[in-house]
Amino acid sequence: MTDVVLITGGGRGIGAATAVLLAERGYAVCLTYREQHAAAAEVAAQCLAHGVPVRTVRADVSREGDILGAFDAAAELGTLAALVNNAGIVAPQSRVEDMTGDRIHQVFTINVIGAFLCAREAVRTMSTRNGGTGGAIVNVSSRAAVLGSPGEYVDYAASKGALDTLTTGLAREVAGEGIRVNAVRPGLIETDIHASAGEPGRVGRLAGSVPWGRGGRADEVAAAIAWLLSAEASYVTGAFLDVGGGR
Repeated sequence: MTDVVLITGGGRGIGAATAVLLAERGYAVCLTYREQHAAAAEVAAQCLAHGVPVRTVRADVSREGDILGAFDAAAELGTLAALVNNAGIVAPQSRVEDMTGDRIHQVFTINVIGAFLCAREAVRTMSTRNGGTGGAIVNVSSRAAVLGSPGEYVDYAASKGALDTLTTGLAREVAGEGIRVNAVRPGLIETDIHASAGEPGRVGRLAGSVPWGRGGRADEVAAAIAWLLSAEASYVTGAFLDVGGGR
């Protein structure tokens, strides 16, 4: 039976690149999107071109019911073997003193609670303790968790720090149950998340601070995710793979 990967936030950026790459490698793909139906449909078409089953699910990971629906959709494709916890948001650049409680709550609800609930459902499905066959989880964190993003979005950075702690704790919790849990920490990557933060040209502005001399591409992060999910990483769990050009 074909292995299934569930990718949250798979309609754009890193999630989209990961969906297409994993489809190329033979995974059945279930991807979620929140608003951009047309973009998700285009990603699905690219995945289908590789001859694998594909489902797109409109889901807001801040809603537990939507998450349960996404896992039900993934189960219709086959046996869940992998989760890519990619869905996340960033609010417009701001100092902490100017952030509202609603903003902070939304960032943490989607970036942290949503990821926790998705990880919970993946463990319930994949754990050998629960009758599953094992699998792998990759959390998409950020170099912001290490750098802090002062003057821009400390709330986003803090939410990714929480995701790092989830990665470490869950990896140790389920290591004896056939599940590996790792994280990638992308740096300055050319995606539209920077426009969401109010500065579409942010990568260009900061490229000079990257030792490698440029911003990264979504497909470069996707390749790291695919490796962490693969049998080549069979002894890797609780690890963080920085994809940031040295920054």
